[in-house]
Amino acid sequence: MTTALIDERATALTRARYQRLSTIYDLVEGLAETRYRPWREKLWKLVSGPRVLEVGVGTGKNMLFWPKGIRMTAIDLTPGMLEFAHRRAVEAARVAAPYALTADIRLGDAQALEFPDASFDTAVATFVFCSVPDPIRGLRELKRVVRPGGQVLLLEHMRAASPMLGALMDTVNPLVVRMMGANVNRRTVENVRASGLTVESVEDLGMGGIFKLIAAQAG
Repeated sequence: MTTALIDERATALTRARYQRLSTIYDLVEGLAETRYRPWREKLWKLVSGPRVLEVGVGTGKNMLFWPKGIRMTAIDLTPGMLEFAHRRAVEAARVAAPYALTADIRLGDAQALEFPDASFDTAVATFVFCSVPDPIRGLRELKRVVRPGGQVLLLEHMRAASPMLGALMDTVNPLVVRMMGANVNRRTVENVRASGLTVESVEDLGMGGIFKLIAAQAG
């Protein structure tokens, strides 16, 4: 586990924001999810097992895409989100992913993962590192718990490359964070590289380069 101190205040604030939003989170994101759903499916088709960690499982939107024949562990920072994730695991088991019911779904902090080194073959996060208080620390934790040569797959939104749009995102970011918990101006590709992960590919999914699928490898 990383030895540097976690900013407990920032972490508690993030948890409180998402706890507050947990009961309406899926409703608020309903329209956006029509765009995100194909991207989620695309990402999960890249996943290699058998041991897979999902960081920031949220309300469990990815569960229907979990590949067959894997041992899933999923964590989230927020108890309220996990309540919905557990319910969705039961529903996913009925519909398309029977192993979702037996997945290990628990509270956890991306900045301090409670797993030994090299515990997983793949780690996945979708729209998570916009809200982790210390994203580089969190990404280093993914690098630690994934075996050497294993995958780290991220679906993220980030600061636009356009100077004008990027400046606008910087301006509105404090308000968005207070309302929704997520930063809209993170430079996530740069953060992945700074964490020591090896970036293998970055796919632009649209919206002026704001949405990207990042494939990286743990060294």
